[in-house]
Amino acid sequence: MRIVDLRSDTITRPTPAMRRAMADAEVGDDVFGEDPTVNRLEEMAAERLGKEAALFVASGTMGNLVSLLVHCGRGEEFILGDQSHTFIYEQGGSSGLGGIHPRTVPNQPDGTVDLHNIEAAIRPDNIHFPRTRLIALENTHTRCNGSPLDANYMHAVGEIACRYEIKVHVDGARLLNAAIALGVEPRDLVADADSVTFCLSKGLGAPVGSVVCGSRDFITKARRVRKVLGGGMRQMGVLAASGIVALTEMPDRLADDHANARKLAEGLADIDGLSIDPERVKTNIVYFEVTRSDMTSKLLPEQLSSEGVRLLSTGPNQLRAVTNYHVTSDDIEYALGAFCKVLRNI
Repeated sequence: MRIVDLRSDTITRPTPAMRRAMADAEVGDDVFGEDPTVNRLEEMAAERLGKEAALFVASGTMGNLVSLLVHCGRGEEFILGDQSHTFIYEQGGSSGLGGIHPRTVPNQPDGTVDLHNIEAAIRPDNIHFPRTRLIALENTHTRCNGSPLDANYMHAVGEIACRYEIKVHVDGARLLNAAIALGVEPRDLVADADSVTFCLSKGLGAPVGSVVCGSRDFITKARRVRKVLGGGMRQMGVLAASGIVALTEMPDRLADDHANARKLAEGLADIDGLSIDPERVKTNIVYFEVTRSDMTSKLLPEQLSSEGVRLLSTGPNQLRAVTNYHVTSDDIEYALGAFCKVLRNI
Protein backbone atom coordinates (compact mmCIF):
# COMPACT_ATOMS: atom_id res chain seq x y z
CA MET A 1 0.00 0.00 0.00
CA ARG A 2 1.17 3.52 -0.76
CA ILE A 3 1.88 5.39 2.49
CA VAL A 4 1.66 9.16 2.82
CA ASP A 5 2.64 9.92 6.42
CA LEU A 6 1.54 13.43 7.42
CA ARG A 7 1.58 12.94 11.18
CA SER A 8 4.76 14.95 11.75
CA ASP A 9 8.10 15.95 10.26
CA THR A 10 9.69 13.89 13.04
CA ILE A 11 8.90 10.64 11.23
CA THR A 12 11.53 11.19 8.55
CA ARG A 13 14.28 8.63 8.10
CA PRO A 14 17.92 9.65 7.60
CA THR A 15 19.02 10.24 4.01
CA PRO A 16 21.63 7.98 2.40
CA ALA A 17 24.18 10.79 2.86
CA MET A 18 23.38 10.90 6.58
CA ARG A 19 23.79 7.15 6.93
CA ARG A 20 27.18 7.27 5.19
CA ALA A 21 28.31 10.17 7.37
CA MET A 22 27.25 8.33 10.52
CA ALA A 23 29.10 5.18 9.49
CA ASP A 24 32.29 7.11 8.72
CA ALA A 25 32.16 9.60 11.61
CA GLU A 26 35.31 10.34 13.52
CA VAL A 27 34.45 10.16 17.22
CA GLY A 28 35.81 10.80 20.69
CA ASP A 29 34.46 11.29 24.20
CA ASP A 30 32.29 14.40 24.01
CA VAL A 31 32.03 14.72 27.80
CA PHE A 32 35.77 15.43 27.65
CA GLY A 33 35.16 17.74 24.68
CA GLU A 34 37.11 15.33 22.46
CA ASP A 35 34.57 14.36 19.81
CA PRO A 36 35.69 16.22 16.65
CA THR A 37 32.43 15.63 14.79
CA VAL A 38 30.34 17.05 17.64
CA ASN A 39 32.70 20.01 17.91
CA ARG A 40 32.34 20.70 14.19
CA LEU A 41 28.54 20.55 14.34
CA GLU A 42 28.48 22.93 17.30
CA GLU A 43 30.78 25.39 15.55
CA MET A 44 28.65 25.28 12.39
CA ALA A 45 25.42 25.77 14.35
CA ALA A 46 26.78 28.71 16.35
CA GLU A 47 28.01 30.40 13.18
CA ARG A 48 24.70 29.81 11.38
CA LEU A 49 22.76 31.46 14.21
CA GLY A 50 25.25 34.22 14.91
CA LYS A 51 26.08 33.07 18.43
CA GLU A 52 29.41 32.50 20.17
CA ALA A 53 28.97 28.83 20.99
CA ALA A 54 26.61 25.86 20.78
CA LEU A 55 25.78 22.56 22.50
CA PHE A 56 24.48 19.36 20.91
CA VAL A 57 21.64 17.81 22.93
CA ALA A 58 19.42 14.77 22.56
CA SER A 59 16.17 16.59 21.82
CA GLY A 60 14.39 19.91 21.61
CA THR A 61 12.75 19.25 24.96
CA MET A 62 16.18 18.74 26.53
CA GLY A 63 17.46 21.88 24.83
CA ASN A 64 14.61 24.01 26.15
CA LEU A 65 14.91 22.58 29.65
CA VAL A 66 18.68 23.09 29.73
CA SER A 67 18.17 26.70 28.68
CA LEU A 68 15.49 27.37 31.28
CA LEU A 69 17.60 25.83 34.04
CA VAL A 70 20.51 28.10 33.12
CA HIS A 71 18.44 31.27 32.92
CA CYS A 72 16.17 30.77 35.94
CA GLY A 73 16.59 29.63 39.53
CA ARG A 74 14.09 27.89 41.77
CA GLY A 75 11.06 30.05 42.50
CA GLU A 76 11.82 32.40 39.62
CA GLU A 77 9.52 32.98 36.69
CA PHE A 78 9.51 32.95 32.91
CA ILE A 79 6.89 34.35 30.54
CA LEU A 80 5.63 32.27 27.63
CA GLY A 81 2.62 31.85 25.37
CA ASP A 82 -0.25 29.68 26.55
CA GLN A 83 -0.08 27.60 23.33
CA SER A 84 3.68 27.10 23.42
CA HIS A 85 5.25 23.67 23.04
CA THR A 86 7.25 24.18 26.24
CA PHE A 87 4.10 24.83 28.26
CA ILE A 88 1.87 22.13 26.75
CA TYR A 89 4.07 19.27 25.56
CA GLU A 90 7.19 19.16 27.74
CA GLN A 91 5.68 17.58 30.85
CA GLY A 92 6.15 20.64 33.04
CA GLY A 93 9.86 19.92 33.23
CA SER A 94 10.74 23.50 34.13
CA SER A 95 8.68 23.33 37.32
CA GLY A 96 9.11 19.62 38.03
CA LEU A 97 12.89 19.60 37.73
CA GLY A 98 13.80 23.25 38.12
CA GLY A 99 11.17 24.74 40.42
CA ILE A 100 10.67 27.45 37.80
CA HIS A 101 7.29 29.16 37.66
CA PRO A 102 5.68 29.55 34.19
CA ARG A 103 3.66 32.75 33.62
CA THR A 104 1.46 32.22 30.56
CA VAL A 105 0.03 34.94 28.35
CA PRO A 106 -2.29 34.36 25.37
CA ASN A 107 -0.80 33.52 22.00
CA GLN A 108 -2.27 35.34 19.02
CA PRO A 109 -3.36 33.27 15.98
CA ASP A 110 -0.05 34.15 14.28
CA GLY A 111 2.00 32.72 17.15
CA THR A 112 3.04 36.05 18.61
CA VAL A 113 2.29 37.25 22.12
CA ASP A 114 0.99 40.80 22.34
CA LEU A 115 3.85 43.08 23.36
CA HIS A 116 1.70 44.91 25.89
CA ASN A 117 0.75 41.60 27.50
CA ILE A 118 4.40 40.59 27.75
CA GLU A 119 5.33 43.85 29.42
CA ALA A 120 2.34 43.70 31.75
CA ALA A 121 3.35 40.19 32.86
CA ILE A 122 6.82 41.26 34.00
CA ARG A 123 6.76 41.33 37.79
CA PRO A 124 7.66 44.46 39.73
CA ASP A 125 10.26 44.18 42.47
CA ASN A 126 8.07 43.04 45.33
CA ILE A 127 8.72 40.42 48.01
CA HIS A 128 5.33 38.83 47.28
CA PHE A 129 6.17 37.97 43.66
CA PRO A 130 8.58 35.63 41.93
CA ARG A 131 11.29 37.41 39.98
CA THR A 132 10.78 37.49 36.22
CA ARG A 133 13.97 36.24 34.59
CA LEU A 134 13.06 35.25 31.05
CA ILE A 135 10.72 35.62 28.06
CA ALA A 136 10.36 32.43 25.98
CA LEU A 137 9.16 32.54 22.36
CA GLU A 138 8.50 29.78 19.81
CA ASN A 139 9.42 30.14 16.13
CA THR A 140 7.81 28.69 14.10
CA HIS A 141 4.84 28.30 16.40
CA THR A 142 3.61 24.71 16.23
CA ARG A 143 0.06 25.13 17.54
CA CYS A 144 -0.53 28.41 15.69
CA ASN A 145 -0.47 27.01 12.16
CA GLY A 146 3.30 26.71 12.12
CA SER A 147 3.47 30.50 11.86
CA PRO A 148 6.88 32.18 11.49
CA LEU A 149 7.62 35.15 13.77
CA ASP A 150 9.43 37.84 11.80
CA ALA A 151 12.58 39.73 12.75
CA ASN A 152 10.76 42.96 13.62
CA TYR A 153 8.62 41.19 16.21
CA MET A 154 11.56 39.28 17.62
CA HIS A 155 13.51 42.54 17.94
CA ALA A 156 10.58 44.26 19.67
CA VAL A 157 10.48 41.51 22.31
CA GLY A 158 14.23 41.81 22.68
CA GLU A 159 13.89 45.51 23.36
CA ILE A 160 11.38 44.84 26.15
CA ALA A 161 13.71 42.26 27.69
CA CYS A 162 16.66 44.65 27.52
CA ARG A 163 14.66 47.42 29.15
CA TYR A 164 13.76 45.20 32.09
CA GLU A 165 17.14 43.44 32.20
CA ILE A 166 15.73 39.97 31.60
CA LYS A 167 16.68 37.30 29.06
CA VAL A 168 15.07 35.92 25.91
CA HIS A 169 15.01 32.24 24.93
CA VAL A 170 13.71 31.01 21.57
CA ASP A 171 12.33 27.52 21.08
CA GLY A 172 13.35 27.43 17.43
CA ALA A 173 12.57 23.78 16.80
CA ARG A 174 11.61 24.78 13.23
CA LEU A 175 13.57 28.04 13.11
CA LEU A 176 15.01 27.22 9.70
CA ASN A 177 11.47 26.77 8.38
CA ALA A 178 10.75 30.28 9.62
CA ALA A 179 13.87 31.66 7.93
CA ILE A 180 13.01 30.02 4.60
CA ALA A 181 9.40 31.22 4.75
CA LEU A 182 10.44 34.79 5.53
CA GLY A 183 13.39 34.89 3.15
CA VAL A 184 15.94 35.79 5.83
CA GLU A 185 18.91 34.20 7.52
CA PRO A 186 18.21 32.26 10.76
CA ARG A 187 20.55 34.58 12.65
CA ASP A 188 18.32 37.53 11.73
CA LEU A 189 15.47 35.99 13.73
CA VAL A 190 17.48 35.38 16.91
CA ALA A 191 19.79 38.39 17.00
CA ASP A 192 18.11 39.60 20.21
CA ALA A 193 17.89 36.16 21.84
CA ASP A 194 20.19 35.12 24.68
CA SER A 195 19.64 31.46 23.83
CA VAL A 196 17.98 29.47 21.07
CA THR A 197 17.37 25.82 20.30
CA PHE A 198 16.72 24.30 16.89
CA CYS A 199 15.93 20.71 15.92
CA LEU A 200 17.90 18.62 13.48
CA SER A 201 15.33 15.82 13.64
CA LYS A 202 12.26 17.60 12.26
CA GLY A 203 12.24 19.19 8.82
CA LEU A 204 16.00 18.78 8.47
CA GLY A 205 15.60 15.00 8.59
CA ALA A 206 18.34 13.86 10.98
CA PRO A 207 17.38 10.85 13.11
CA VAL A 208 17.95 12.57 16.45
CA GLY A 209 19.23 15.73 18.10
CA SER A 210 18.91 19.46 18.65
CA VAL A 211 21.40 22.26 19.17
CA VAL A 212 21.38 25.00 21.82
CA CYS A 213 23.17 28.24 20.90
CA GLY A 214 24.18 31.25 22.98
CA SER A 215 27.15 33.05 24.51
CA ARG A 216 30.26 31.10 25.56
CA ASP A 217 29.41 31.66 29.21
CA PHE A 218 25.84 30.45 28.68
CA ILE A 219 26.97 27.32 26.85
CA THR A 220 29.53 26.52 29.57
CA LYS A 221 26.70 26.52 32.10
CA ALA A 222 24.39 24.65 29.72
CA ARG A 223 26.98 21.89 29.28
CA ARG A 224 26.98 21.35 33.03
CA VAL A 225 23.18 21.19 33.14
CA ARG A 226 23.10 18.78 30.20
CA LYS A 227 25.31 16.40 32.15
CA VAL A 228 23.03 16.27 35.19
CA LEU A 229 20.06 15.60 32.89
CA GLY A 230 21.85 12.55 31.50
CA GLY A 231 22.84 14.19 28.24
CA GLY A 232 26.55 13.33 28.28
CA MET A 233 26.41 10.80 25.44
CA ARG A 234 30.16 10.11 24.99
CA GLN A 235 30.95 9.13 21.35
CA MET A 236 27.96 10.94 19.93
CA GLY A 237 29.78 12.08 16.81
CA VAL A 238 27.89 9.22 15.17
CA LEU A 239 24.73 11.26 15.72
CA ALA A 240 26.32 14.65 15.12
CA ALA A 241 27.50 13.50 11.70
CA SER A 242 23.92 13.22 10.51
CA GLY A 243 23.28 16.67 11.96
CA ILE A 244 26.08 18.14 9.87
CA VAL A 245 24.48 16.72 6.72
CA ALA A 246 21.10 18.03 7.89
CA LEU A 247 22.50 21.50 8.40
CA THR A 248 24.38 21.65 5.10
CA GLU A 249 22.12 19.79 2.67
CA MET A 250 18.55 20.07 3.93
CA PRO A 251 17.58 23.71 4.74
CA ASP A 252 17.02 24.97 1.18
CA ARG A 253 14.61 22.15 0.37
CA LEU A 254 12.30 23.18 3.23
CA ALA A 255 10.65 25.46 0.65
CA ASP A 256 9.35 22.29 -1.04
CA ASP A 257 7.64 21.25 2.19
CA HIS A 258 6.03 24.67 2.45
CA ALA A 259 4.77 24.51 -1.12
CA ASN A 260 3.34 21.03 -0.55
CA ALA A 261 1.62 22.17 2.65
CA ARG A 262 0.01 25.07 0.81
CA LYS A 263 -1.09 22.73 -1.99
CA LEU A 264 -2.65 20.41 0.58
CA ALA A 265 -4.42 23.30 2.31
CA GLU A 266 -5.85 24.63 -0.95
CA GLY A 267 -7.07 21.16 -1.89
CA LEU A 268 -8.67 20.55 1.50
CA ALA A 269 -10.47 23.90 1.24
CA ASP A 270 -12.33 22.57 -1.82
CA ILE A 271 -13.60 19.44 -0.08
CA ASP A 272 -17.10 19.51 1.43
CA GLY A 273 -17.07 18.65 5.10
CA LEU A 274 -13.68 20.22 5.80
CA SER A 275 -12.83 23.78 6.79
CA ILE A 276 -9.49 25.56 6.40
CA ASP A 277 -8.14 28.98 5.46
CA PRO A 278 -5.15 28.26 3.18
CA GLU A 279 -3.83 31.80 3.72
CA ARG A 280 -2.91 30.83 7.28
CA VAL A 281 -0.52 28.12 6.08
CA LYS A 282 2.94 29.70 5.92
CA THR A 283 5.29 26.76 6.51
CA ASN A 284 4.85 22.97 6.69
CA ILE A 285 2.05 22.62 9.25
CA VAL A 286 -1.62 22.42 8.22
CA TYR A 287 -4.50 22.54 10.70
CA PHE A 288 -8.07 22.00 9.50
CA GLU A 289 -11.49 21.16 10.89
CA VAL A 290 -14.11 18.53 10.22
CA THR A 291 -17.53 20.16 9.79
CA ARG A 292 -19.76 17.19 8.94
CA SER A 293 -22.04 15.91 11.68
CA ASP A 294 -21.41 12.29 10.65
CA MET A 295 -17.63 12.60 10.88
CA THR A 296 -15.18 13.32 13.70
CA SER A 297 -11.48 14.06 13.91
CA LYS A 298 -11.05 10.60 15.45
CA LEU A 299 -12.97 8.71 12.79
CA LEU A 300 -11.50 10.47 9.74
CA PRO A 301 -7.87 9.44 10.42
CA GLU A 302 -9.04 5.87 11.00
CA GLN A 303 -10.77 5.87 7.62
CA LEU A 304 -7.83 7.52 5.87
CA SER A 305 -5.38 5.01 7.30
CA SER A 306 -7.06 2.30 5.23
CA GLU A 307 -5.99 4.34 2.20
CA GLY A 308 -2.44 4.74 3.50
CA VAL A 309 -2.79 8.37 4.58
CA ARG A 310 -1.73 9.12 8.14
CA LEU A 311 -2.42 12.29 10.13
CA LEU A 312 -3.11 13.38 13.70
CA SER A 313 -6.26 14.38 15.55
CA THR A 314 -5.53 17.46 17.65
CA GLY A 315 -9.00 18.27 18.98
CA PRO A 316 -12.65 17.19 18.90
CA ASN A 317 -13.03 18.48 15.33
CA GLN A 318 -9.45 19.43 14.45
CA LEU A 319 -6.75 17.57 12.53
CA ARG A 320 -3.12 18.32 11.72
CA ALA A 321 -0.98 17.40 8.73
CA VAL A 322 2.74 18.13 8.47
CA THR A 323 4.70 17.88 5.25
CA ASN A 324 8.28 16.60 5.18
CA TYR A 325 10.94 15.49 2.72
CA HIS A 326 9.34 12.06 2.25
CA VAL A 327 6.12 13.71 0.98
CA THR A 328 6.09 14.72 -2.68
CA SER A 329 3.66 16.82 -4.68
CA ASP A 330 2.26 13.58 -6.13
CA ASP A 331 1.73 12.31 -2.57
CA ILE A 332 -0.35 15.40 -1.85
CA GLU A 333 -2.52 14.62 -4.89
CA TYR A 334 -2.92 11.06 -3.64
CA ALA A 335 -3.82 12.23 -0.12
CA LEU A 336 -6.44 14.66 -1.44
CA GLY A 337 -7.94 11.85 -3.50
CA ALA A 338 -8.12 9.70 -0.37
CA PHE A 339 -9.93 12.49 1.51
CA CYS A 340 -12.48 12.75 -1.29
CA LYS A 341 -12.95 8.97 -1.43
CA VAL A 342 -13.43 8.56 2.31
CA LEU A 343 -15.80 11.50 2.72
CA ARG A 344 -17.82 10.49 -0.34
CA ASN A 345 -18.31 6.94 0.94
CA ILE A 346 -19.64 7.87 4.37
